[in-house]
Amino acid sequence: MSRVASLYTMCPDAAAAERTVDALLSAGARREDITVISSEPFDRYEFGQHEKSRFMPWLVVLGAILGGTAGFLLVSLTTESYPIVTGGMPITPGWITGIITYELTMLAAILTTLLVLLLTAPLFRWKQEPYDVQVADGKVLVGINPQGDLPDKVKEVLKVCEDGAGGGIER
Repeated sequence: MSRVASLYTMCPDAAAAERTVDALLSAGARREDITVISSEPFDRYEFGQHEKSRFMPWLVVLGAILGGTAGFLLVSLTTESYPIVTGGMPITPGWITGIITYELTMLAAILTTLLVLLLTAPLFRWKQEPYDVQVADGKVLVGINPQGDLPDKVKEVLKVCEDGAGGGIER
């Protein structure tokens, strides 16, 4: 075992990157330590699936329901709080209640989306991720940024997987 800041290799395509990630996992690397960076999304490959957020839509729906409930309660409690004599007519008609409820539902959905995006997006990364300018040329970077000791077998896997495309670089 040895301590390395980061180690990466450049793969010529997504299939080679998939084989490299599988080899790293079988060599003892942890999934959360592996970084895959490409210039285009590769959702059909396994390495493109593990970072998908599956709870964001449900949180947005929950925020919209809470916002709609708050909008309806705002209108209904406001009309009950001010005893205005209107001759039997409602202070706020149903259409007004619906419009305010709808607007607060949409506002809460948008604000919840922004909040969840800010909390789950990797905007503030405290660890340095490996990067290479060859990513812009269509290559796929597969790197490992270990939190602890790195098995020596992982270094061997990255050196075997480099395919002459550069890589196997320690920083």
